[in-house]
Amino acid sequence: MKLLTLNFLTCAIKTCKSNPASFPLHPKDAELEQIEIDMNPIFIRNILPRLDWVALKTLSSELGLASLPEDVPTEEELMGEDGEATQTLKDLHVLLMETGIASGRLCCGACGHEYAVKEGIANFLLPSHLV
Repeated sequence: MKLLTLNFLTCAIKTCKSNPASFPLHPKDAELEQIEIDMNPIFIRNILPRLDWVALKTLSSELGLASLPEDVPTEEELMGEDGEATQTLKDLHVLLMETGIASGRLCCGACGHEYAVKEGIANFLLPSHLV
């Protein structure tokens, strides 16, 4: 499960839908995996406005990964004057596209429910009493 995906997931329990603490889900005992892929600067630039930057910073710090700038990087901060990718763009690429959770748990900050992650796939199926 790529870390980019966690920026779009929230707790599936009905009582958590309106609780802001249900987002983002917090990784626990996460085993990370790196899968190298070619950098796509256009994709990174286009996905940035859709991300919750505070949630991404929280996730990055909880996992002990790259420290991100306080605010969403501007176009100039992503691409240098010579058209080359800056270190910020490279760090975002590694964080969002190459880093994934192979196994562990995702925990809701509101209710504490944990979703298992096995072989890179999160199980969001709920027991009938929580639906």
